Amino acid sequence: MEQMEIKKVNELDLEYLQAISKKTFFETFAMSNSKENMDKYLSESLSSSQLLKELNNENSQFYFASLSNNILGYLKVNFGTAQTELEDVNALEIERIYVLKEFHGKQIGQLLYQKAIEIAKERDLNYVWLGVWENNQRAIRFYLKNGFVEFNRHLFKLGDEEQIDIMMKLNLK
Repeated sequence: MEQMEIKKVNELDLEYLQAISKKTFFETFAMSNSKENMDKYLSESLSSSQLLKELNNENSQFYFASLSNNILGYLKVNFGTAQTELEDVNALEIERIYVLKEFHGKQIGQLLYQKAIEIAKERDLNYVWLGVWENNQRAIRFYLKNGFVEFNRHLFKLGDEEQIDIMMKLNLK
């Protein structure tokens, strides 16, 4: 059986990053949000220019999970000033772990998550944190299972709608 590969994403992968980003975001959130808000988010936040800007940020890293050259999901982590909130030099933010719906339950999210923890430990960081939509029970269970605890909440704007993200963290020290 072929081995799952976790590979760092670079500019040459932009087209693939945009495709997997849009598909996984749509699969995860389209059922719970208006078409207008989804279209706005997909066209603005996941545009090639926005993703290229994020790829070129030295404090952000993207990784693909692939099998037989098929991309099944991806991870985005942030350090320092690239973090969406805390901007703590002693922390790593997991901004995104998205897996194609057809591959849910196949440990791909777990492999991407483990990559994030490995990066945080290599950098000798104190903790890992993230924000997860309060209605995304599958993701919340995943993070709780991995030892994360809720420490705060914040607003996430999707188009004209304000949603609540649960902020969770995992201490490494």
